[in-house]
Amino acid sequence: MAVVTLLRTWSRIAGRLVSKSLQGQIVQFKLSDIGEGIREVTIKEWYVKEGDTVSQFDSICEVQSDKASVTITSRYDGVIKKLHYNLDDIAYVGKPLVDIETGALKDSEEDVVETPAVSHSEHTHQEIKGQKTLATPAVRRLAMENNIKLSEVVGSGKDGRILKEDILNYLEKQTGAILPPSPKAEIMPSPPKPKDRTIPIPISKPPVFTGKDRTEPIKGFQKAMVKTMSAALKIPHFGYCDEVDLAELVKLREELQPIAFARGVKLTFMPFFLKATSLGLLQFPILNASVDENCQNITYKSSHNIGIAMDTEKGLIVPNVKNVQICSIFEIAAELNRLQKLGSAGQLNATDLTGGTFTLSNIGSIGGTYTKPVILPPEVAVGGLGTIKALPRFNQKGEVYKAQIMNVSWSGDHRIIDGATMSHFSNLWKSYLENPGLMLLDLK
Repeated sequence: MAVVTLLRTWSRIAGRLVSKSLQGQIVQFKLSDIGEGIREVTIKEWYVKEGDTVSQFDSICEVQSDKASVTITSRYDGVIKKLHYNLDDIAYVGKPLVDIETGALKDSEEDVVETPAVSHSEHTHQEIKGQKTLATPAVRRLAMENNIKLSEVVGSGKDGRILKEDILNYLEKQTGAILPPSPKAEIMPSPPKPKDRTIPIPISKPPVFTGKDRTEPIKGFQKAMVKTMSAALKIPHFGYCDEVDLAELVKLREELQPIAFARGVKLTFMPFFLKATSLGLLQFPILNASVDENCQNITYKSSHNIGIAMDTEKGLIVPNVKNVQICSIFEIAAELNRLQKLGSAGQLNATDLTGGTFTLSNIGSIGGTYTKPVILPPEVAVGGLGTIKALPRFNQKGEVYKAQIMNVSWSGDHRIIDGATMSHFSNLWKSYLENPGLMLLDLK
């Protein structure tokens, strides 16, 4: 079950809870099932400490699974009595996160309950006495650190959303303190030139190296890569490489960039690569399929959910653009912009990272020319794109001209994909990019 669906389920349950007086009762707060088969997460940040007072929907901590970042929120008004984990510890689904001393338990059936999970990329909502308070986890944490109740703050954002400025203005009114302005860079005078003096000759000493090795557990996205690559090792890979002349596509993109910019979209070459891939998959659907563990059945996927490998500070992640087969170039570009922004901030949710049916790895964005891409199970094919280089080539008249060459490398599951099929697909994909006008003929 996806994170968003789980949040909605908890919201419905919370609406039916019956109050029960348990003055001074210690409640163990469990880590709930956040879906996608995730059984353990890493504690990345605590928003509370022992002795802190929390209200319903206040942020408790941020956890990192091998798929997404998730913020855990409180379901009680009470006092934090114990944190069961330290930073970077592994927490397990169904085990206690914190102990809370609460005056009124919100569930009439059990004393030990699980905490709802909220996607880190979404805004948190708070229901207090029939009023909805909207604020991000960062704003809630700022309010909590200054003992400010969000219900007493008037939000100036859209739909009454409470912003950081609203918290600071409220704090200023309550304390009478004037917040200091942001420091500005000062122009420092250049230091005086040293006077002529004798330069001492240092005594030569043998260098001493004091560094020590360190061992760290594999976790987060790295742990996900271990699982995926171990499964990929069982697949017999078939490789196929070719080069593509993108001269015409380079011209077309230059013409369309101002239009895309006016629409607020950054237009790269990748949307064209994805659309050409989708058109090719319509002709060769076996490349957009999956096989069961024993390779007895093939499932042909109706949606073209094409993944894009991204290199982030937290490791390699592969979000996917959903239903490329019904999207325009501009719609694909806009969705890529969204995924790249969230990916850089580490805020991609589980929906963005799951459900892929085919993958493209753009190693050329880093500078590579050739690669041997590895298939991501349960997919059966993957493409690796190299950097675009201006190189000399011959035309049909034997004349040398300036070409924009990109190398592409395909890998297919050789149990169900033969070399001829991969070659035909690659040739079709290549024709769309070398003559981008052909894509208009086949667009649905």
